[in-house]
Formats: sequence, C-alpha cells, structure tokens
Amino acid sequence: MRLRILALAATLAALALPAQAACFADYKAKQDGPLRLHYGVIELPDSACANPTAEVRARLAAQGWTLLNVVSTFGPEGLNARRANAGPHFLRY
Repeated sequence: MRLRILALAATLAALALPAQAACFADYKAKQDGPLRLHYGVIELPDSACANPTAEVRARLAAQGWTLLNVVSTFGPEGLNARRANAGPHFLRY
C-alpha cells in the first residue's frame, strides 16, 4: 500500500512540473557595407519554437544584423554538432 502511495505521489509530482524543453535555432545573417555574413545558433523561448523567424530577426537587428533565413530549430541534442560551425556566433544573441 505504501509503495502505491509513493508511486502515485511521484507521478503526480512529475506531472506538476512544467515541460522545459530547450529550443534552439540555427540561422544565416548578413551586414552590408562591407558585406559580412555569418552562421549562428540562438536559444529561443518556448513560445518562439514553432515560428522562430520574428524572434531571431528582432534579436539580430538589435545588433545590426539582417536575418537571411532560419535554417532549422532543434533541441539541446543538436548543439554540439553546430558549435564549431557557429564559432563566435554560438549562443551569442
């Protein structure tokens, strides 16, 4: 009986926790005069995962960059594969 109660309590506690799956996007951006291009990786709030373009565009524009395109969105499992290619623009903005 005690084991059932403990199992039920653990299940209810796990269900009460909010889902916090991290969301990231990789993108391409540019600056003009002179032309500069970069590839980067950005962390997004959960609310922007389904449609990240506006969030990425706004954050890059604040730093003088123009978003060319969002390549993809992914979870934390994709970070290591993209770290080297993003270089100094890995989780910068």
